[in-house]
Amino acid sequence: MAKITCDFFSEALTLNTSMTVFLPEQTHTQFGMQNHKRANTLHPTLYLLHGFSDDHSIWSRRTSIERYVAELGLAVVMPDVDHSFYTDMVYGKKYWTFLTEELPQVARSFFPLSDRREDNFVAGLSMGGYGAFKWALNKPEQFAAAASLSGVLDLAKHPQNSANNDPMAQTLYNVFGGEDIHGTMHDIFHLVRELNQMTGPKPELYQACGTEDFLFEENLAFKELTDQLSVNIKTVFDPGTHEWGYWDYHIQEVLKWLPLK
Repeated sequence: MAKITCDFFSEALTLNTSMTVFLPEQTHTQFGMQNHKRANTLHPTLYLLHGFSDDHSIWSRRTSIERYVAELGLAVVMPDVDHSFYTDMVYGKKYWTFLTEELPQVARSFFPLSDRREDNFVAGLSMGGYGAFKWALNKPEQFAAAASLSGVLDLAKHPQNSANNDPMAQTLYNVFGGEDIHGTMHDIFHLVRELNQMTGPKPELYQACGTEDFLFEENLAFKELTDQLSVNIKTVFDPGTHEWGYWDYHIQEVLKWLPLK
């Protein structure tokens, strides 16, 4: 596969930013890799989102994602969103606008990526798991599937406090400005209830979380909610904590699960 670190200017963010991109490449003589490129077609695409402490490079540094997608003919786009929780921040940049409007348009202008709903998927870990479900549930017309690994799924219950010594609480205040996000576009529990009432195509969902993860209880609460709804979701709870060994294994499971055509 081709690995590209793409530095570009974002109009939404009013600054230069970066994304890491993997593009399918057909090879026949490379040892140890089964590369595959779909003939005469634009590439199906996985938008792969990073967590709170990371950036656009982290999935390629901490996992073998390039090797995992090589034989699938699947492009991977990994953007950088800082600590934004994939949101237009009250005290910060417009990362929701960047992610959902600008990024796909810019990526498709640079690379041969499909814009068909059935060819587009989104996944992420921790903060990125929140971002993946938030994107797909707010804009179900854009994605065939979305996956959350150890996601921050009940963000509405996390404290926001600019004076708190907890970096997460300080960040959430910068993101939401102290606003109660229950029942809004930022509330994953609210969004999945809304999805349940919608007509038309709905993304398939995949949720995984380790039973020793500090986010397990809110992931369990999300499963208990979806058990009452008519949404197409696969949930996996298995031994594990909030760490890269767990995510490296489960991104492979997500790739097997994706409804690639």
